[in-house]
Amino acid sequence: MAVLSQVNTLGQQIWLDNLSRNLIQSGELAQMLEAGISGVTSNPAIFQKAFADDSLYQSDIARLKQQALTPKQRYEQLAVADVQAACDICLFLYEHSQGKAGFVSLEVAPDLADNTQATITEAIRLWKLLDRPNVMIKIPATDSGIQALTTLVAQGINVNLTLLFSKAQLQKSWQAHAAGIRQRLANNLPVNHIQVVASFFLSRIDSALDITLPASLQGKTAIALAKTAYAEWQEFTQSREFTDLAAQQAAPLRLLWASTGTKNPAYSDVCYIENIIGANTINTVPANTLNAFIDHGRAAATLTQNVQQAKSVLIEIEQLGINLESLASRLQQEGLQQFVDAFDALLQPLA
Repeated sequence: MAVLSQVNTLGQQIWLDNLSRNLIQSGELAQMLEAGISGVTSNPAIFQKAFADDSLYQSDIARLKQQALTPKQRYEQLAVADVQAACDICLFLYEHSQGKAGFVSLEVAPDLADNTQATITEAIRLWKLLDRPNVMIKIPATDSGIQALTTLVAQGINVNLTLLFSKAQLQKSWQAHAAGIRQRLANNLPVNHIQVVASFFLSRIDSALDITLPASLQGKTAIALAKTAYAEWQEFTQSREFTDLAAQQAAPLRLLWASTGTKNPAYSDVCYIENIIGANTINTVPANTLNAFIDHGRAAATLTQNVQQAKSVLIEIEQLGINLESLASRLQQEGLQQFVDAFDALLQPLA
């Protein structure tokens, strides 16, 4: 577990990309927090697996089926209870870090991804329902979701903006976040408690692209994007546009590395952790990848290393005629569909 402490010392938080009732009730989540984990993320696929594999849900599912509720309402009762319980376990970390760690994410229904107003309405409803200072409402980084981000930040809501695959999507995100902060300040409302993360998905990029690349470039695109995105994020947070907001106690939108489980067995099983460790960032990690990192991972401030080389990788890829923005749009749509499918699947046993 020492490696997790080393990562924390370097300024990066490691979050667990998993949530289940057994994880909560067994005490395992509390133990993981003590060992250095700093937060929790969930998504429809995680809940689908939890409902199928964790026997602790069965009595509640049976009880809810006796009530005049829709499958979505039954799901929500189960998920909200889990997220509230996880938030309560993480609260000590939230308080100890002065509101910078100890967050738990819950996603709005994925079928709202292209409806700005519906996303806003649903996010506000979930925020009020969950009623925890350390919850993050997760919304997808579609154009509609990014527009919703501004309103939600202006409402004082913590947001996890998910399914980012490009630097252009990230730039739109931090601009939308800053706009929300400005709106809130214009209304003389506090901004110091608002935390927003942008979940940049990595391994899916390499999985999609490697088949089209020469061997010399395979497995390098996602990490190159991460390094150059972080460099651009640093420039923005040091710009007058943001420092003026920071002077009024606004926290910057932070980069969260997601999809960090290695999908290609030819690559290191910890490559999407070891190569992107940097200050003021987060890495949300699936359980098996986390165990691998604890077993044989190494901690070093790698995110700011070889940035020029990373830029060269991206130039080479563009010279091959590959449009990374088009790829990002496709991967985002595929990711949304996967969440829609998982959401539909998790509702079936609740009908």
